[in-house]
Amino acid sequence: MSEAQTALVIGAGIVGVNVGLVLQQQGFDVTIVDRNEPGMGTSFGNAGGLAVTECAPISMPGTLLKVPGWLMDPYGPLTLRWSYLPRMVPWLLRFAAAGRKHRVEQIASELVAILDRVWDDYTPLIRDAGLADAVFREGALAVYRSTQSRRASDYNIDLRRRNGVRVTDVTREQIAEMEPGLAPIFACGVVEEDWGRVLDPYKIVLGFEKLFRERGGIYQKAEIVDFIWRDGKPRAAVARGGDQIVFDKLVVACGAWSKNLAGKLGSPVPLDTERGYNTTVPYHGATLNRTVISADDSIVLTPMEMGIRVGGAVELGGLTAAPNYKRARALFAKGQQVLPALSDQGGTDWMGFRPSMPDSKPVISTSPLHDNVAFAFGHGHLGLTMGATTGQLVAALISGNPAPIDMTPYRIDRF
Repeated sequence: MSEAQTALVIGAGIVGVNVGLVLQQQGFDVTIVDRNEPGMGTSFGNAGGLAVTECAPISMPGTLLKVPGWLMDPYGPLTLRWSYLPRMVPWLLRFAAAGRKHRVEQIASELVAILDRVWDDYTPLIRDAGLADAVFREGALAVYRSTQSRRASDYNIDLRRRNGVRVTDVTREQIAEMEPGLAPIFACGVVEEDWGRVLDPYKIVLGFEKLFRERGGIYQKAEIVDFIWRDGKPRAAVARGGDQIVFDKLVVACGAWSKNLAGKLGSPVPLDTERGYNTTVPYHGATLNRTVISADDSIVLTPMEMGIRVGGAVELGGLTAAPNYKRARALFAKGQQVLPALSDQGGTDWMGFRPSMPDSKPVISTSPLHDNVAFAFGHGHLGLTMGATTGQLVAALISGNPAPIDMTPYRIDRF
């Protein structure tokens, strides 16, 4: 490893904690700092999916034509806080460009390069953290109300199959056998064979963070607002209140809050935020054996330790606007159509900030300006999925070791 012995990771979500764990293995003395307690951001309440099959980007051929109709529905799969539109325009233009077919084909192959490593990278960490009974690799079931809607997904599914993803078609009868609690309204479906899920994403982060501390890591609660420079390099982080944390190596991995810090480090980046909503309810007799994706409704239902979580859709509105929990209630109402035994009694609504790049690829990159800085953010819907692999890739970059894949597609300056 390099002569530097100390590393500071900004961000204690699933990505930051994984980065910290692997840097420890590389011999660094690691401190993780976060404005909140570990796992209390997007990692707290996400859908719990290890979505290794999801190599198709969010922007696909034809997506742009659907956007006006979506925006007309205040509780549809995509909504926009209109006051935020001027700030979103540059992101939206890049998002549209990413949906051209030749770009989609390229992006899918670049996402697969990361996704193909997920289970191999997670398995030893899950074992070492004692979390094996909280992680399942059982596949996910995506269901369609008509053969027409299934055919509308042909390109998406074919794209994934051509990139090595195992997707198996199932009939109405097979759906009923696999998930007898679903309403008999689905004509067909597909099983995404290698999809996994966790019983509670928050507990997964806590388990990894506990392992990090047991191995000598330090967690510090602080909001980093600036940096101190020496010899042309950032050498210390400044917390709100004035405290300083000195480092040899720095990794910015604080999700949707990474944009400002990246800018201070000389790397402006088109990162923005997809606000995601969900509702988690006790089982109350409802049964669900695996993750179910209702493709026509753009919702995901996940069986978890504390109950069934129903969520999905996207709201573009930045980091400061108050949550609109009517969206969570609308999603849950769709969930009740899918799984009629769902009851909202004792339910909890939640909103999280997905840090999203317009081309659906994360930033996993060294700084083009400072050889002691790296970035790990922008994973969108795939933060939990890519956490362990991101840790491995960033550690290779920081240590100067060869990365196992070509890292060019994930550079922070690719735009």
